Amino acid sequence: MTKFNFLMKYFAHLFLQLDQTNKTTEKVVALKQYFEQASDSDKVWAIALFTSRKPKRVVKTIQLRQWSAALSNLPDWLFDETYNVVGDLAETIALIIPNSSSTDDKTLSEWINFLSALYPLDELEKKNAIINSWHKMTQQERFVFTKLITGGFRVGVSQNLLVKAIADLYKIEPAKVTHRLMGNWDPFSISFQKLILEEDLNEDLSKPYPFCLAHPLDNKPDEMGDFADWIVEWKWDGIRAQLIKREDKFYIWSRGEELVTIKYPELHPLLNSIPNGTVLDGEIIPFKDGTPLPFGILQTRIGRKTVGKKLLLDAPVAFMAYDLLEFEGKDYRAEPTESRRQRLEQLDAQLDAHYQWNLSKPVPAINWDELTELHKKSREYMAEGFMLKQKSAPYHTGRKRGDWWKWKIAPLTIDGVLLYAQKGHGRRANLYTDYTLAVWDNDQLVPFAKAYSGLTDAEIRKVDQYVKKNTLEKFGPVRTVTPTLVFEIGFEGIQESKRHKSGIALRFPRILRWRHDKKVGEANKLADLQEILDQYGK
Repeated sequence: MTKFNFLMKYFAHLFLQLDQTNKTTEKVVALKQYFEQASDSDKVWAIALFTSRKPKRVVKTIQLRQWSAALSNLPDWLFDETYNVVGDLAETIALIIPNSSSTDDKTLSEWINFLSALYPLDELEKKNAIINSWHKMTQQERFVFTKLITGGFRVGVSQNLLVKAIADLYKIEPAKVTHRLMGNWDPFSISFQKLILEEDLNEDLSKPYPFCLAHPLDNKPDEMGDFADWIVEWKWDGIRAQLIKREDKFYIWSRGEELVTIKYPELHPLLNSIPNGTVLDGEIIPFKDGTPLPFGILQTRIGRKTVGKKLLLDAPVAFMAYDLLEFEGKDYRAEPTESRRQRLEQLDAQLDAHYQWNLSKPVPAINWDELTELHKKSREYMAEGFMLKQKSAPYHTGRKRGDWWKWKIAPLTIDGVLLYAQKGHGRRANLYTDYTLAVWDNDQLVPFAKAYSGLTDAEIRKVDQYVKKNTLEKFGPVRTVTPTLVFEIGFEGIQESKRHKSGIALRFPRILRWRHDKKVGEANKLADLQEILDQYGK
């Protein structure tokens, strides 16, 4: 790799390498080379950016659009057309601004500190600082720099690849690296030594464990061997979380590594009953009067910074405990699932008087056939299906095939008509891949869902050709098309919504198949969605 003396060019070069290959081995090599040569502060920020710890946004994207268009002498309509073709704002800006012969030899961390210092300035001062910076960068540097500003910093690197590169380079167990990257660390203040290399991490009492994840069950359950070797629980529909109590302090972490303690105050009374040195894995679910509620109720709380009394009454939650990871300060993850389960049941005996606490109890079935019949009734229990856990399995970091399985019920389905289309992003920036589907309400088509996945590349190209040949109207990047194509849409949940014209919102909608066999008039009606809502929603 070409050496860049740890400047921004170095990180921009890494970004380009990662973006231009789909091979995991090449990505790991590029990451290892970067961490081998970069400064410690740049290493910390590289880790932060690849694990979604982005610096605070200092300017609005509309300002970046206006400043870069004016700098490039582009009228707004031409900038918008260019943006629609490129599909990425940072890349558009990087392309349209002329290159300059001057440079600014800041490192990655220095540029981030530079952006942070802009926050209290007025708009004109921010504008002058950013334009001056753009002028001193190469095209690739401008692209990465603008990504840092917008916060839309995504590159084809999973946390697993990052962990592998760091673990290989510094001879640390991957599970330890994963654990060290979790928690509430601040890239502005933490050192690389403390974050990655130090053995003693007990100072951060809030630090959760990496979650154990399950693989989808593709086989028939009776092919899983002896039924007696498995613990089967309902798969509840909520927010996966860890509850932690250490030294009389209480923390709640989501699987997305967000500290959400303040968002669920009704769980705080558990602090008085759970012993110190306890970490529990489970699900925060909407729950009232001893019964799980539809996930849509919990969605009203997600994203809220504060939770008022009315919301606490309208969308109550409870913690459904799955597993015990730490007890009295001892890590029990290496113990078999059955053993951890016994300890969890002992704890449950002390806590069962708490309305906000529940133990996810084993499903009452005695063989695979009986379980299969019960699986068909999952929605009646407000569950998504089953979790199957090998009794002898430890609590793994991430996914390990064979020990934990999730056996989900088939999605709910509806046939909708393609009404609007919009171009995608990244490698699909020149293709119409984002679709708005509609159902019939009398003789009118009413939009009810957006879908972005489910078709093959070949099918996407065919739909793209159809959209371009059958456009009725254009609204910026969106095209209205002749309503002819019918798609089967799968979704996991349904709820009422005042924000949608149909009055309905779907959870995780995606295209299951292109219904070549159906004419547009045979697509479903809004009344069909309402019937599903009455049965499974709220």
